[in-house]
Amino acid sequence: MGGIKSVAKLISTIKKEELTAEQLQAQKLEDLKQLVTENEDAVKQIFTILTELNDIGALEAASKLIEAKEEVAHIALGQLTRKPITNIMNNLMGVAGALSDMDPATTTKLIEALNSGLDEGNKAVEADEKIGVLQLMKQLKDPDVNRAVNFGVHFLKGLGKGLK
Repeated sequence: MGGIKSVAKLISTIKKEELTAEQLQAQKLEDLKQLVTENEDAVKQIFTILTELNDIGALEAASKLIEAKEEVAHIALGQLTRKPITNIMNNLMGVAGALSDMDPATTTKLIEALNSGLDEGNKAVEADEKIGVLQLMKQLKDPDVNRAVNFGVHFLKGLGKGLK
């Protein structure tokens, strides 16, 4: 039993060695050397990018931009509060609100239909097809065309109601 108490006493008296500032600095330098060695290719790429940015003047421009940050912020704020910009932001918020009200499945179906319609339309334009009145009347018998025309007519009706 005396052995356990003496081991416990030894363990409780062990002190963690505190490193001096010079030892900490040397350890950090050693860690940095190891990191650079392990990532040599990445470090080389970083320096290549920095050299190219410096050659084209981008680093100097960024430095000047940082130095003039208050003036740049003032100019940016002035630009953001201009009427056209606030109109764009208000319109984007309105569109976002309208989109949030729409059923995602319906929106997806409509976008897919638009893409399909654009593909068909582009094929007709590339083929330089001409369509006459009689051909247009015959096309109304096509179920796909009739469905699109029906949708378009009802869409216009709903749009007109919404514009009251």
